[in-house]
Amino acid sequence: MLTRRLLLAAPTAALACPALAQSWPNKPVRVLVGFPPGGSLDVLTRLACEVLTHRLGQSFVVETRSGASGNIAAEALARAAPDGYTVGTVSMHTVVINPMIFPSVPFDMAKDFQWISAMWDMPNVMAVPAQHVPARSVQEFVGWGRERPGGVSYGSAGVGTSIHLSGAYFLARAGIQGVHVPFRGAAQTIPAMLAGDVQLAIDNLASYTGVISEGRIRPLAVTMAERWPTLPDVPTMAQAGVENFNVSPWHCWAGPAGMPREIAERLSREIRTAWTDPALRQRVIGMGAILTGSTPDELGARLEAEKPRWAEMVRISGAQAG
Repeated sequence: MLTRRLLLAAPTAALACPALAQSWPNKPVRVLVGFPPGGSLDVLTRLACEVLTHRLGQSFVVETRSGASGNIAAEALARAAPDGYTVGTVSMHTVVINPMIFPSVPFDMAKDFQWISAMWDMPNVMAVPAQHVPARSVQEFVGWGRERPGGVSYGSAGVGTSIHLSGAYFLARAGIQGVHVPFRGAAQTIPAMLAGDVQLAIDNLASYTGVISEGRIRPLAVTMAERWPTLPDVPTMAQAGVENFNVSPWHCWAGPAGMPREIAERLSREIRTAWTDPALRQRVIGMGAILTGSTPDELGARLEAEKPRWAEMVRISGAQAG
């Protein structure tokens, strides 16, 4: 008996022809997003859809499937018809970290997706409340934290998030005792920091830009390989003396396994070409992200390369999702 996957793939076999792939898309393309509307991932995806709609002459329409740290949308993407008309914005966290912390996930990273392109990186910032933490550098924070009775409390957007793992990893490497305080997101973490209940967060920069500009939150370092354009005086973690700490979240586009490779490659080319626009790149930097882009093979290799580092961070944190 034919499997469901083969049955879904059979009607699209003709699309393997490059000429037919060039006729794609001839109807709207659905773009699944696994996190709520209004967040940075949703906003960036809608911007990508706007750009690709203009370039390709067909609508790219966002469909939200939020929940379970992106697992719900990833499962819907894996089960979609592989005809090139359903793609999704996929978080590295969902496909790399979630399988390490959830008892089970409803998809297989190696088997259930056709990778398309990396989309953007979103820097994290090591941030402290200026009123409650005297440190003005990472090394000063390390010295302060080691001497602080009971160590430090660090906030995150929940157990097993890259924010949680980054905080646990940093404190373990620095030899600082830490207490994890999970929140629902930066909207709760920041008030706790300003109240002095939490002394550290290694969190998404976009969420902290306002309180940093006001001077209420002090950025000590960014977790990218290069300094962030809007914070030129803030060092990278490596420049601050913490090597091998490039742990910023990033996102990609993928389709279900069986999606015609020619369509994936064409969409990848369109994305990479669009991303070279200087005005668009500057606009996205203002939104707290940097455009990347990749071939499907480069994306698959990058995802595989992430596994060992995050496995070590999961081990150190002891994170397990219920």
